[in-house]
Amino acid sequence: MLKVFNSLTRRKEIFKPLNDGIVNMYVCGPTVYNYIHIGNARSIVAFDTIRRYLEYRGYKVNYVSNFTDVDDKMIKAANENNITVKELADKYINCFKEDISKLNIRPALYNPKATENIDTIIKFIKNLITKEYAYEVNGNVFYRTKKFNDYTKLVHENISDLVTGASNRVSSSELNLKEDPSDFVLWKAAKDNEISWDSPWGAGRPGWHIECSAMINKYLGDTIDIHGGGEDLIFPHHTNEIAQSEVYTGKPLAKYWLHNGFVTVNDEKMSKSLGNFVTLHKLLETENGQSVRFFMSITQYRRPMQYTRTALEDAKNNLRRLENTYNNLIYRINCEDNCDDDRLFNQKIDNCVSDFINAMDDDFNVQNGIASVYDLSRLINVYLDNSSVAKESLKYAKKQLSSLLNIFGIELKSSGINDNRIEQLIKKRDEARKNKNYELSDKIRNQLLTEGVVLEDTPQGTRWRKK
Repeated sequence: MLKVFNSLTRRKEIFKPLNDGIVNMYVCGPTVYNYIHIGNARSIVAFDTIRRYLEYRGYKVNYVSNFTDVDDKMIKAANENNITVKELADKYINCFKEDISKLNIRPALYNPKATENIDTIIKFIKNLITKEYAYEVNGNVFYRTKKFNDYTKLVHENISDLVTGASNRVSSSELNLKEDPSDFVLWKAAKDNEISWDSPWGAGRPGWHIECSAMINKYLGDTIDIHGGGEDLIFPHHTNEIAQSEVYTGKPLAKYWLHNGFVTVNDEKMSKSLGNFVTLHKLLETENGQSVRFFMSITQYRRPMQYTRTALEDAKNNLRRLENTYNNLIYRINCEDNCDDDRLFNQKIDNCVSDFINAMDDDFNVQNGIASVYDLSRLINVYLDNSSVAKESLKYAKKQLSSLLNIFGIELKSSGINDNRIEQLIKKRDEARKNKNYELSDKIRNQLLTEGVVLEDTPQGTRWRKK
């Protein structure tokens, strides 16, 4: 039985979606003014892994994640580069899609943009004004935070402490416009030569928080099953989303709130403001996307993930071992004549899968889950050392290993075991060894090694794999 940790209640709860078999899930996406760093990518990978597990368990997941394509940072970056905000957004949305495709992130059902939903946002704000939860001042619209009961229910802190923190994030000119320091902006009046849209309050643009409330409602409905994002979004972003949406609909915004932990470097949160970040784009220039994905997938989503080169190398080595297991499986399946089933071996496979499900059902505990995958890999390797194996059982093992690793975004592929050229060279080498022509045998081995093909002589014949 799947249980998830709900940030709203601060406890693990049995997962039961609002509609049987369907999960409506929204995850806050990036502000597209630059390349994302791997701290941002952590959230993307974590929730893609959660989505994949839900789908593995039989749910249909309607997954939506937005692009914030207009805000102060974007306007500043566009001006510095002497381009429009749209040109800046288009550039980094394309870069974002290219980079996450290398991590094998499944496409969202929708990736709505703030600029494409202005009418929806304006309608939302007008409703809040009508209900007297929002007010206009000089073309700006603010939300009356203290009018909303239980404003701090997600953050679990005293509102006076939150007000002090929030005040440090806004300009004094904005504070002077507010009825109360805790109020937050829904619509920002445009400055001269600044991107803007017409509204009932004059030319301006949406605030950050309102876009997610409006787009969740438009694309997924009044109440969703899962709202996800980084733990830094709990306040103010998700706190303000709740205040907006629950006044607009009169219903809870989300049944379960899931928040991933930070990526840390030397025990500090990775962030652009601290200058200790590595962009995903830069990392992928030197590292294989599958390896990066695996590294980022095997830490439980709520735990902080320490980024070190050693941890990345360890993940790469473990993935390589799993790939070797897979290739050895393919080799024996292709050359084995015995088509029987080995029921005892099948049962041991099922035990590993059961252990995996038990781990993942405990709030997506990928660390225990991947341990079960390693157990399955070891089980397979021991079985493959037998002189006689059951072909149908090997196919079953291959299916289960592939299915479990797919949840981590890893798609194992044969290293080309049917490549005719390599097979012919191996046959030529076997013939040379038979004729004691060891010079030719070594020459072929070395030739293949320079091409990245490693030969392994076993009692069952010569196997090969790519480095």
